[in-house]
Amino acid sequence: MRSLIICLMLATASMTPATAVSALAAQATPEDHKAPVPIHYRTAKIEGLDIFYREAGPAEAPVVLLLHGFPTSSHMFRNLIPLLADRYHVIAPDYPGYGQSASPDRSNFAYTFGGVANIVDKLLDHLAVKSYAMYVMDYGAPVGYRLALKHPERVSGLIIQNGNAYEEGLKEFWDPIKTYWSDGSDKSREALSGLVTLETTKFQYTDGMEDVSRISPDNWVHDQALLDRPGNKDIQLDMLYDYRTNVPLYPEFQRFFRERKPPTLIVWGKNDFIFPEAGAHPYLKDLPNAEIHILNSGHFLLEEKLDVAAPLINDFLDRNVAKK
Repeated sequence: MRSLIICLMLATASMTPATAVSALAAQATPEDHKAPVPIHYRTAKIEGLDIFYREAGPAEAPVVLLLHGFPTSSHMFRNLIPLLADRYHVIAPDYPGYGQSASPDRSNFAYTFGGVANIVDKLLDHLAVKSYAMYVMDYGAPVGYRLALKHPERVSGLIIQNGNAYEEGLKEFWDPIKTYWSDGSDKSREALSGLVTLETTKFQYTDGMEDVSRISPDNWVHDQALLDRPGNKDIQLDMLYDYRTNVPLYPEFQRFFRERKPPTLIVWGKNDFIFPEAGAHPYLKDLPNAEIHILNSGHFLLEEKLDVAAPLINDFLDRNVAKK
């Protein structure tokens, strides 16, 4: 019944109001009329920084940790959270320099993936979270996998969405970034400035989408406003440079997959230019029992294919993570 309700909620989003009401009424039961689960918007002081996070769901329920990508924040999960929080305790933080979290000056905080993972780890300690399934996307993948290396016993499951752990996934998009990794020069750094412009931010949301009319312009307007804050361009370029430190960890990430064998769901937008489909299939070498779904979508597939992805995610969690 729960999966049916979610499917109906998503399906009726594109109907006229009258048609939607009729469709829901035809399937409704008394328990369907529960109020939506509230989302709380909180801030915790972690290592002296204000770290923002979205939290929803029963406190005693299994935790699902949502780790966002570039150039967005926990905002990317705003529509998914209500569809998980009826049975799961959902936590979605903003990294330092992203979303509503603090953006300390680069002279006072090193913007590295190790540093971000440490902040998320400390936040989970602050919240007394000892076990969690992770949804990892884009930057969220190396952040989450660094957590997994530190606390392998805490990971109850993985939901992987266009997040890389194999060199096969670093294709054409990454060539100028690799040049910056190799020489660290000001020229190579400045050549990446276009990655924080409105044109590129919009591209990330629209390229490869099957139906661009389903993508709200609010996404790139919201993200670009945060990218355009004083000093944020350099924060993003620092993170792009530090991404090089994730690649040598790929073998360790892969060993974690092989040794711990966490239940894994892979939901991937096949038209993603940044993290192409080539990065999805190598996971099966180390996680042969992973469930994989390649969707006709792009980088931020939750914006277009939530009606497909949410039932897959809930079904996966219900079978592998929910309390028996």
